[in-house]
Amino acid sequence: MRALNLNNPVLRMAICLKYRADSITHPWRRQSRKVLTGLMDLHQGKRCFIIGNGPSLKQTDLKKLRDEFTFGMNRIYLMFPELGFHTTYYVAINHLVVRQCAEDILKLPMIKFLPWSSRRDIREPTPDTVFLDHICGHNKHNFTPDLRKPFWSGATVTYVALQLAFHMGFEQVILVGVDHSYYHTGTPGKAVISQGDDPNHFSPSYFGRGFEWELPDLPTSEQAYRLARQAYEKAGRQILDATIAGKLTTFEKVDYGSIFM
Repeated sequence: MRALNLNNPVLRMAICLKYRADSITHPWRRQSRKVLTGLMDLHQGKRCFIIGNGPSLKQTDLKKLRDEFTFGMNRIYLMFPELGFHTTYYVAINHLVVRQCAEDILKLPMIKFLPWSSRRDIREPTPDTVFLDHICGHNKHNFTPDLRKPFWSGATVTYVALQLAFHMGFEQVILVGVDHSYYHTGTPGKAVISQGDDPNHFSPSYFGRGFEWELPDLPTSEQAYRLARQAYEKAGRQILDATIAGKLTTFEKVDYGSIFM
């Protein structure tokens, strides 16, 4: 049998259109759209925290967030036993993270936002698993306020969380643990296998030995963050950055301790 020529743009478009059709008609997607509709503007006027996974979390008193609305991402659940509570919502968009951590993710006791492209790694989704329409071929760089629609991930799960927070109506979003700094260098987006302890996150076992992950693309992430800031400011909303010693300069900085005074 002759192999498909995926360099053919017409064929690529046909595959993406079929993918799109499947994503609309599949019962998991219909259920996800129903949940997303229910979440639209649910937290209007409230504030929330998006918790990154940088080393600065070890210097951050996260127990102050116990009664706040929070978004956790990727392997943040490794910290839950120490915290004594879990985040309000959970987000993972990278296929390598979902593929290797699917069993752990499905055990989490909150709404979980995952990419439709990783559905094959989720054999039996829980009722609180919501698939997002991050479809193939969707490379337009934009901010999507309604995540029932296709969206751009901006090369970082934090950008997806910012779009979700907007979708839910949060007026103020505060970032913590978004260090925006990595020891590893190389081709952005290239998949590599960790050869030892992870220096880039709050735990050395986060992407520990043998874990496959993608090298960061900080310039693309910064472009996405600028789009998020513009969208929030246009809507009269606000993103603040309370990351301790974080390297991201896109958002207004605020002292973490002062938020709770």
